[in-house]
Amino acid sequence: MAGRDDVREGMEVIGADGVHVGPVDRVQGDRIKLTRADSGQGSHEGHHHYLSRGLVAEVEGEKVRLSANADVAVSFEEEEDAAS
Repeated sequence: MAGRDDVREGMEVIGADGVHVGPVDRVQGDRIKLTRADSGQGSHEGHHHYLSRGLVAEVEGEKVRLSANADVAVSFEEEEDAAS
């Protein structure tokens, strides 16, 4: 089992429930940037979203498992303009 420092581009982010959240575009500081193509629905569609690396429970192979279920984790997503 690897930790949040092992998150890298192309990995699949899944919730604690195993539900797909999105692929990693890149890691920027303490945040995981999700790819634009698979990031959000409705008014959130078509732009990048970020998740705190603090939500990462473990990294297994090519999957990043979060400590929260997918539906809860997406409520923690941050917009691109919040980037530091």
